[in-house]
Amino acid sequence: MTIRIACLQLDIAFGDPQKNEQQAEKAVELAVKEGADIIVLPELWTTGYDLTRLGEIADDNAERAKTFASRLAQTYSIHFVAGSVAKKTDAGVTNTMIVANRNGQIIKEYSKVHLFQLMDEHLHLQSGNEPGLFSLDELSCAGVICYDIRFPEWIRTHALSGAELLFVVAEWPLPRLHHWRTLLMARAIENQCYVVACNRAGSDPNNVFAGHSLIIDPWGEILAEADEDPGILLADIDPALVRDVRSRIPVFADRRPRLYEETTKKFFKTY
Repeated sequence: MTIRIACLQLDIAFGDPQKNEQQAEKAVELAVKEGADIIVLPELWTTGYDLTRLGEIADDNAERAKTFASRLAQTYSIHFVAGSVAKKTDAGVTNTMIVANRNGQIIKEYSKVHLFQLMDEHLHLQSGNEPGLFSLDELSCAGVICYDIRFPEWIRTHALSGAELLFVVAEWPLPRLHHWRTLLMARAIENQCYVVACNRAGSDPNNVFAGHSLIIDPWGEILAEADEDPGILLADIDPALVRDVRSRIPVFADRRPRLYEETTKKFFKTY
């Protein structure tokens, strides 16, 4: 059984949630016409990195984003990995991924665990502390956000918990495009899973973004890749390939986690 994935590579309007919702909804409609089963938005798609104004424009408990995701998922009977948004809580603002199933139920909220200091996230956002695991129908999935992919131990934790499909939503800058592509392929190969990575296009007052959303199979082969312009990236995936690859090269069965832990304690300084 194949599943059609659509990554909506948007040029996000800086600090303008209403404009961004309008363009996202139009893009969802186009992806539905292309037969998409699962639709993915990028990181902070409602506001962009307008971090200094989050007190004004962050979404209270992400209710607006959840209503938006739920409505479109139910209307079009799609699974909707609705990117991430700035979620305002009593404890501060988090960068939180929203996932709705085809019935319109919000089934996951994942807050970015690793904050990126080079873009001042640590000054304006609170980090998350929970994993990104969820299921879409019978498919075991995980969601992470941008900088999280630089932490292979975090991604491996999700694969060890059964994740077969990793969603990455991002605002990854153009100067580090090579890192983006290489890290995503590595995460797919080492975890023998599909990687669906939706990046943004365009620029903001401080950054030019890379685009190049990617859909990668468990062998690390690129099924589809966008360029730097806004658009919709489509590819069909077959979840059975994950089980096939994992049976051919039994990486998980051959791990020696106790040795890794003992060696770290004995020989290496930890930070």
